[in-house]
Amino acid sequence: MFPQQAPARAVALHHPARLRAHRPVSDTSATVAGLIDAAIVGLMLLAIIALLGLSSSMLTNLKVHYVTSGGIFLEKVHVASYCVFLAFALCLIRHGNPINGLLSSLAGARLTFVLFLCWIALFFQIVVLKRPFTTIIDSFLLPPMICLVVWQLTASQRRVLALAFHAGILLNVVLGYYEYFSGNRLIPLTVGDIVVYGEWRSAALLGHPLTASGLIAAYVMTLVVRPAILPSAIRLPVTAFCFVSLMAFGGRTALITTLFVIGALLGWKSLRLAFGGRISLLGIIVAMCIVSLLAGAVAIAFDSGIFDKMLMRFSSDKGSALARFATLHLLSYLDWTELILGADPNRITALQSQLGLNYGIENFWISCVTQFGLVHTALLTIGLLCFFIDLTRRSDRGVWAIYLLMLMIAASSVSFSSKNIQLAQFVVLITLLLPKERQAERHQIQRSRVSPRFAAAYGVR
Repeated sequence: MFPQQAPARAVALHHPARLRAHRPVSDTSATVAGLIDAAIVGLMLLAIIALLGLSSSMLTNLKVHYVTSGGIFLEKVHVASYCVFLAFALCLIRHGNPINGLLSSLAGARLTFVLFLCWIALFFQIVVLKRPFTTIIDSFLLPPMICLVVWQLTASQRRVLALAFHAGILLNVVLGYYEYFSGNRLIPLTVGDIVVYGEWRSAALLGHPLTASGLIAAYVMTLVVRPAILPSAIRLPVTAFCFVSLMAFGGRTALITTLFVIGALLGWKSLRLAFGGRISLLGIIVAMCIVSLLAGAVAIAFDSGIFDKMLMRFSSDKGSALARFATLHLLSYLDWTELILGADPNRITALQSQLGLNYGIENFWISCVTQFGLVHTALLTIGLLCFFIDLTRRSDRGVWAIYLLMLMIAASSVSFSSKNIQLAQFVVLITLLLPKERQAERHQIQRSRVSPRFAAAYGVR
């Protein structure tokens, strides 16, 4: 019996000369993939810088017609959106086949695809009714696109973006303190074409005090619910430094929600300790030192007067509560057609002026009803819920504290319903600072595997 010979194709594929011939192609492909990965990370770094430094007020001050009338179409979309969309396009072509790249991206985010379908339906309604549609690009399309890009990055690439996010937040906190104590605003506070004077609350580079306070509060809660984000030597000082800055930014909803979350966590820890939970002697000593330092810091801050203006916000809200009642009353001025399909923007602006809502409709859902109607508000809410389910599956359990803050902000301010990047800022914080560790490790393993086609061709197992 003669030994069975291998097929000619297998012999040719495993021949050393054939392998050497393919080696330059493989090296070139790896080099191109590395360059594409570097470009993706660079674009996402630019997106983070834009999200934390290029607010609508900043763009208005730079003579960019982002929220003001006039200008060309390209000015109406935020810089961060351009960076993220281009990064996603590079993700699609990284492996050579954009169609497979798109299907692979959506395969791990099936519920997020529901949001895209709802967004497309809303887009067509706005186009048919000949209304401005750039609002829904930054507000509702940018956040899921950020996730689709970040979810494809390795742990080391995410770490670079997370460090940039930490630096951007701390820079805004420092600038917030400067604006508060100096009384000099770096960028004029604007609401559309209106310049707001006499506002003591800081905004830093985030454009508006409420936007700044919401994001800083989310950052503080992230440090509290997931302490491992920063080294222990600097975690507590950074947390205290950012928490006290909420007095300078002046957001009552953000401050109260943060205090509630911190109080709930302390109560839970105390309850577990009371029912037999153990704590080390070193932990007790550290806790006592922390309490003493915080008490001293609060006393110093109180003497400096940083709490005075914030306390005045609670005693006199300058008609903010009445504005929220007027927001509910606004719906009674709309007929059934306007309630179902949304009203004309000029009519809504006139009604806001009539009811004294000069700074917007201070409720996310009511504002969406006036713009898009009941049907698409319901669809958009369902799409966002599906998206947040996907986001929750890939996030640490501490994300629920951020969701509580986002819900409170949506119910008490214009928030995500207007043309802004606030929702995208929260999504970046969650995806970079609160990822699920096991999910990140599994993705790292999948990225390190050899492609099936290469393994079949060269017999690699």
